[in-house]
Amino acid sequence: MNEFELIHRLTRALPGNESLVTGAGDDCAVIDLGLPDRLVLFKADAVVEGIHFTPEAPPEKIGHKALARCLSDIAAMGGVPNSALVTLALPRHFDSGRIETIYAGMSALARRYEVAIAGGETVLNPERLLISVALLGTVARDRCILRAGARAGDAIFVTGELGGSLAGRHLEFEPRVAEGRWLAEHFSIHAMIDLSDGLAGDLRHLLKAGHVGAELLASAIPISRSARVASKAETSAKPPLLAALTDGEDFELLFTVASRDAVPLLDAWKKQFPKLKLSCIGKVTAGEGVTIRDKQGVRPLTAHGYVHFS
Repeated sequence: MNEFELIHRLTRALPGNESLVTGAGDDCAVIDLGLPDRLVLFKADAVVEGIHFTPEAPPEKIGHKALARCLSDIAAMGGVPNSALVTLALPRHFDSGRIETIYAGMSALARRYEVAIAGGETVLNPERLLISVALLGTVARDRCILRAGARAGDAIFVTGELGGSLAGRHLEFEPRVAEGRWLAEHFSIHAMIDLSDGLAGDLRHLLKAGHVGAELLASAIPISRSARVASKAETSAKPPLLAALTDGEDFELLFTVASRDAVPLLDAWKKQFPKLKLSCIGKVTAGEGVTIRDKQGVRPLTAHGYVHFS
């Protein structure tokens, strides 16, 4: 049983209440607490030593990543982060200086995004370090962007460059909070998700939510320099395109928009975010499944992203 099969089993009969707008299955839970113009976003995420970072990773970057993962999910909903609680699970013989530096890295990122770290929990975890962050945010009632909503004919966009995250970017990425909020405020974004498990995997989550398919253009997928360098330097490395599709932990935004808005959006983006690349990588199609078009023609996309327990 892989991660998503387990999630399906655990969430198919979860209790809700009248305040829950969107529950499990999106980047954040969406909650209506009666605020006149805002909905509340609620997200929890964890990083585990040996899975998301190595014991040798710089501690300030571990703290950065622990919070940045949740910030990226708030960004994917077009929201603004507000406050966090942190659960720290530690082995018995921990290095207090290392833990303090982890918190310093987390706090530095929190200050940049005006996020309050309001407390949390500490607990013994005999095997390894684990950090779990629960984050609250808000979003305008009429501007919350879900995974569902992609429509046949939509253009598919992705921010930044993809692949090669293990070269270090997975520890120091900048969550696209400002970009997600700007998209929500200025365009009718049909669906959006952040790329945590790889383009090939996360695109399928977005398409499944909207009951649609997609055709990608191989030459348009923005491949990072790290992925290209790795493929030349290591005989065992993935081809650059495959790395961009499957490496994961890019934490860029993937979204769809009506084709008529594609050019105006690109033009406005270049003025607003001149240092961050935005690429149109394909189109949403009717039916299901993902294909990719390259010089040899159109073929089914068989690559998948990262899946826990698989």
